[in-house]
Amino acid sequence: QVQLVESGGGLVQTGDSLRLSCAASGRTFSNYAMGWFRQAPGKEREFVAAITWNGGRTYYADSVKGRFTISRDNAKNTVDLQMNSLKPEDTAVYYCAADGDLRSKIRVAMSVYEYWGQGTQVTVSS
Repeated sequence: QVQLVESGGGLVQTGDSLRLSCAASGRTFSNYAMGWFRQAPGKEREFVAAITWNGGRTYYADSVKGRFTISRDNAKNTVDLQMNSLKPEDTAVYYCAADGDLRSKIRVAMSVYEYWGQGTQVTVSS
């Protein structure tokens, strides 16, 4: 079993920054790709960013490319999402997720992510 706990959400203004963190426990964190997803009110959950098991590659949704940065610290079992230049349309509940396959390539489909955190709310006011 894997436990993922997100933190760092909050209420900010347009243009501000936030850093989300996800702490993992329960299995060898360093062997699995990790992703961040988000779900806005009334919308489907969507992919935001992902990082390979060793941190060697990252991938972003077009909507956040150039503004968000995903990173991981395998020694601390954490994966972070640095969010800069936030916009009202970034308002959502943000979830971190762990890929179900060992040392997989980056994948964006939610179905391949086996474990999910409880989410953290990010609200960007205009």
